[in-house]
Amino acid sequence: MSVVDFDLVSRYIDISPEAVQLLSKSEMELYSNLSLKWDGHIIQADSFIVQHSSVRGPAKGGIRMWNDVSIEETRRLAELMTYKCALAKIPFGGGKSGIRIDGNCLSPEARRALLSEYVHVFGPYLHSGAYVPAPDMGTGPADMATIYGCTHILESVTGKPPRIGGLPGRAEATGYGVATTVKLAAADILGKEIKDLTVAVQGFGNVGRWTAIFLHEWGARVVAVSDVSKAIYCEHGVPIDKIKTVRDLEELDLPAIPRDDLLYLPVDVLVPAAAGGVITDKVASKVRAKLIVEAANDPTMSTADTVLNDRKIMAVPDILANSGGVIASYIEWRQAKSGSLTDKRETYEVIERQISRSYAEVSEFAVSKKASYRHAAWALAVDEVVQSMRDRGWV
Repeated sequence: MSVVDFDLVSRYIDISPEAVQLLSKSEMELYSNLSLKWDGHIIQADSFIVQHSSVRGPAKGGIRMWNDVSIEETRRLAELMTYKCALAKIPFGGGKSGIRIDGNCLSPEARRALLSEYVHVFGPYLHSGAYVPAPDMGTGPADMATIYGCTHILESVTGKPPRIGGLPGRAEATGYGVATTVKLAAADILGKEIKDLTVAVQGFGNVGRWTAIFLHEWGARVVAVSDVSKAIYCEHGVPIDKIKTVRDLEELDLPAIPRDDLLYLPVDVLVPAAAGGVITDKVASKVRAKLIVEAANDPTMSTADTVLNDRKIMAVPDILANSGGVIASYIEWRQAKSGSLTDKRETYEVIERQISRSYAEVSEFAVSKKASYRHAAWALAVDEVVQSMRDRGWV
């Protein structure tokens, strides 16, 4: 099932049956059972690459290494990337990759060997630039360095460590983009400056951590954060400077609440920054935040979105809010191809400029068409992809 409701989108834009037909299926799906013998044992991992659409450029999307990765999830995330890149107006298509294994159970050497096998199997798509991976859940810069070590092509992968062609500011880019979106949405929807906001961040991985750090630095009161171990709640503000360097929140002796209760706190902004599908109908009926800004991919189920709309709780969708990472990936990819140098300040400036422009377009469309921000973002992103199809004579 497509991420986008094309019947709904067609109320706002002109989309032909041929375009719907092309966008309703992935262009390409690859599968491999990665297998290698290591330390006397066989390691196996189902692995996927999905290219949803290449009409606007190479398929871009991270490698998710997790023990519940599936082709269905990878397919859905690849489609989201198509629209995320289109809304951000960067020349990438949508792709995604998954490796079904708990990478934390592998030694560093075994992990590098598994990723080398991944490059060996899927090499033609990486060497040609048809698919450009990056870090995602369960992978990081060191893994991208391993891939670059196999391809020897600087632009074949983004999210590399800065010393080997990576981008300064790439690690915090998605969180910076989410924090920027919170600032824009608070002013636009709530009529509040960032210094007057209370925020709860669900998920304290790379994205949630940096979102909380930037919001704190800009003056917001981050009252709650959570990870897989616990949720911390401090009415007067979580001590971000104290917790930003810890590996997990269990290390800290701070006031805790039941982990899921974070979703129901009476805050100005709720930022779901963990896994997909966390905001269900039941959760949506009990949310007390005035605004939701989606940092995770696909955190709100479609039926839950209806509940939120009925309750007049606006949700700024993932394809807008968490696009800072792919914008930074484009800067890194462009840098690798041109040989130019980019500093962290410029990375932040480009992310803020692109997200601000996208947000303004979505907000204006939502108001003029009396649409939700999610529907407005879908319509604008799909229209961008369809126009690209027309430019290339595909439809």
